[in-house]
Formats: sequence, structure tokens, C-alpha cells
Amino acid sequence: MQNLNITFIGGGNMAEALISGLKQSGHSSQHICVSDINEDRLRDLHQRYDVKIDSDNISAIAHSDILLLAVKPQQMDAVLAGISEYLPSGLTIISIAAGIHMLRLKQFLNSEDAGVVRVMPNTPALVGAGMSVLFSDADEIHKKRAEYVLAASGETAWVDEEKHMHAVTAVSGSGPAYFFLLAEVMQAAGESLGLSKELAAKLAAQTALGSGKMLVESGRNASDLRTQVTSPGGTTQAALDEMYECGLPDAVRKGVAAASKRSRELAA
Repeated sequence: MQNLNITFIGGGNMAEALISGLKQSGHSSQHICVSDINEDRLRDLHQRYDVKIDSDNISAIAHSDILLLAVKPQQMDAVLAGISEYLPSGLTIISIAAGIHMLRLKQFLNSEDAGVVRVMPNTPALVGAGMSVLFSDADEIHKKRAEYVLAASGETAWVDEEKHMHAVTAVSGSGPAYFFLLAEVMQAAGESLGLSKELAAKLAAQTALGSGKMLVESGRNASDLRTQVTSPGGTTQAALDEMYECGLPDAVRKGVAAASKRSRELAA
């Protein structure tokens, strides 16, 4: 896998996160190429990661084994139309564009043996703690290649039906923002109770980090862990009672449902 040639079309933050993860996992920068219309961004990525750069998509993909499409959804059709006649044989094509269905991706491809994999990553990939969910009906070799690329920046999981990608988008794709909002509110509450801005921010951030680590590493579910730290009649119970009274669980459920609904709308 480490000798596969990987080309990124689009050099934004998510592409950089995946490039960084690949390099840390041992993938040679000489087997990574980035194409982008922003030449300043290309030069920056070259300086940071010593990757190959190219401002022309066609020449960038000429010797690729894996093509990762990291462009905005509204740019996808034009990008695919421009490269569809020049795809190397056996290419694995990975799309991380939200809301772009497999059928739409395949309509622009002019290669019978190209394997398409759709992925919903999330922003913690920027710190090597991403959650990427994949869907594909391609051969196993293409699936393994895609998982190799995404696993370099965090955890991976597969869904066996594309329709589930809307729920994935709502839970993990948009999910970091929910936790950031909670941390933001906790910090503000701490400040209102007399803590300094710096201390309140540190308490909220480290509590989020530690709680997430417990949830991942303890092997226990969130409900059990919540019960464990909630003493009857104590301070935590008082806080949770008020949050339930204010409808926090229902607000979260409605928010996740709204994100899923919007994902379906964007894909229509």
C-alpha cells in the first residue's frame, strides 16, 4: 500500500489532514501528489509535506493508483467532466464531498474498471482522531485502498447501504460542532460563575478530551458512564435534572434529525 501513488484534487484542510496522516503512517511523500487551482496553497503543502504538486488535474492523475476528490460539492461535476477521459486503468476514486451520490459520481466517469468509494470524514482528522465512514459497491481491492487512506487519520467504519450516509453525516460529520457548542456553553457558564476565561476554557476542553477518551477506551457505553459519575442527590444529578427539564436530549435529537434531513435535501 505504501507504494501506491495517491493524488488529491483539492488541497483544503481535509486533504491536508489526510496527507499528514499518510506521511505519519509511513507513506512516502514522493507517492503523493496534490492538484489545486490555488498555487500559493500548493506551494505551502509542498513546503510542509514535501509532496508533489501540480496545477493541472489531468497531468496530476496520469500515474495515480488512488484519486481522492477533496473539492466542494458544487465543483464536483466540473472536475469530473474535466478528467473523465484521462483516468488511469484500475484507478480507485475516493470522494469526500458531502451529498454527492455514487450514481452521480459514476455518471461522469469514463472507466469501467474504476472503483468508486464515497466517504464521510470529520474534522478531528486534522488531529489524527477522525471518524470516517465509507460506502462502496466496488471490488475489495478498492475498498482496502480507501480504508488505508482514511485510517491514517483516525477510525473507519463501513455502511452497506448508501442511504445511511445521511445519518452518518448528521451524527459524526456534523457531530464535532455539537460538542464544540457544549464546550462553548460550559465555558460561558464557568465564566458567569466567576472563573477566568482561560481557566473556564481549559476546564471545558480537558473535560471534553477526558470524557471522550473514557468513552472510547473504557469499552462501556455512554449511558453507563453517565450513571457512574452521577451520584443520587449530588451536584451532577442536580445539573442533569435541570438539563432534562429544559429539554436538552430532545433538542439534540431534533438537531441530528435536522442535519440528516438537510443532507438528503442537498443530495436531491
